Amino acid sequence: MRIAIASGKGGTGKTTLAVNLALKLAESKNTLLLDLDVEEPNGGIFIEGQCIVTIEARRMVPVWQQNACNLCGKCPSLCRYNAIIKLGDYIMVMPELCHSCHACSELCPVNALPMQALPLGTLKHQSLGKLDFVESRLNIGLEQASPLISQALSYADKHFAGHDYQILDSPPGTSCAMISATKTADYAILITEPTPFGLYDLSLAVETMRHLGKPFGVVVNRWGIGNSDVLDYLKRENIPLLAKIPHAREIAIAYSQGDILYQGFPAVDEALDQIIKHMEAAL
Repeated sequence: MRIAIASGKGGTGKTTLAVNLALKLAESKNTLLLDLDVEEPNGGIFIEGQCIVTIEARRMVPVWQQNACNLCGKCPSLCRYNAIIKLGDYIMVMPELCHSCHACSELCPVNALPMQALPLGTLKHQSLGKLDFVESRLNIGLEQASPLISQALSYADKHFAGHDYQILDSPPGTSCAMISATKTADYAILITEPTPFGLYDLSLAVETMRHLGKPFGVVVNRWGIGNSDVLDYLKRENIPLLAKIPHAREIAIAYSQGDILYQGFPAVDEALDQIIKHMEAAL
């Protein structure tokens, strides 16, 4: 069962939920927590396991071979991402824009754009009891989150296919990175907060999940602030409310100290039980 934890905006408690849910499941089941928020992974703040392996992830980009090129100008027209431009008798490749589709390299009539592996980021695998934790981290300065997310998911498919649960801590928002992280999930948990800003971004995430055809439910975090507009929206749209996690200063303090919340707060533990019950029933 692959469960994606997602949100329409950052700061709603996505990592908090992913970490606590994964650790609770791992009390009795083989569980993988996969941090796919590759630009700012922070699940490792809460989990300190034995490091199994660290892998350098790479991506393929074309390198122009000037001596072989006949300057036909075909490659710029092939690139959907405008990563190649022709400037007079010079072909400029911009690796930051390249999506590693190989089209320019494979369709070049004189093989003047061979692909070369460049550093992309790292995958770090840790083990803690029945929990496996894989952190995917994009190198600073790069903007290609989706290729690294795809490699992390492939690593999970190869090494953890037999696990009972795979919890995916997805990137915030509804961009390509979030879609890449959630498109293979069996179920999505959208977490929001009861504020107008939270409701607006939740509606975008709901639209995304419906477009992907994913079953999903919603967790309302920091319940007690804002208003009930989120609950009214869920009722109106016939969206399952999985749980409400209360707003409490003590919970925020414990989180800031890196504590595992469900172990010290019965309300959080009860919310996780409700979430597990709902998602298993949905599948």
